[in-house]
Amino acid sequence: MGEKDFGIDTKALSHYANEIKSIVDMGIQVGVVIGGGNIFRGMQAADDGLIERAQADYMGMLATVMNGMALQGALEGIGIYTRLQTAISIAEVAEPYIRRRAIRHMEKGRVVIFGAGTGNPYFTTDTAAALRAVEIGADALLKGTKVDGIYTSDPVKDPEAEKYEVISFDEVYEKKLNVMDMTAFTMCQENEVPIIVFDINTKGNLKELVKGEAIGTVVN
Repeated sequence: MGEKDFGIDTKALSHYANEIKSIVDMGIQVGVVIGGGNIFRGMQAADDGLIERAQADYMGMLATVMNGMALQGALEGIGIYTRLQTAISIAEVAEPYIRRRAIRHMEKGRVVIFGAGTGNPYFTTDTAAALRAVEIGADALLKGTKVDGIYTSDPVKDPEAEKYEVISFDEVYEKKLNVMDMTAFTMCQENEVPIIVFDINTKGNLKELVKGEAIGTVVN
């Protein structure tokens, strides 16, 4: 969405594509789970009573496929081979999600974009990211956000908020910190997949993080 009120900002899209390219060029295998809130927020529509929750969630999943297609186009425009896989069958525009095929694509250096969430209503994009990370055996789940890590409280509202450099899963539970959807969070904990929350909008952050610099907050 970038600086727009909705839709796809080509400037933001180009930034994300180039950030991903910077680590693909290092030989890192990359899978991307993408949201769809810039196009349609399923939970918000359901909360407004406008559309039944399951229907709204499916609409949100389709929005992620549109974003996935946009990111695929941006990546291939700068020379990165990709595959878009979706949890909902849309054979004309994407492959169906098949775990072994996804892993094979990544082994060949292709960026795999996972669209349509888990393919089920009532599950968030966070849960889809955690599920795919566990399935493909990812070393870590990197959550790119607008803030540069996890804080003791909302840094926008509280100027006294302090940032965590490293925090344990148990501490996040105890302090009731809002890292991601609890289903996703628990899945990462149970399967020992560390989560790194970082600011994706700062140029070079993703590359520095992958190189081992202290970017964002590590949950392990």
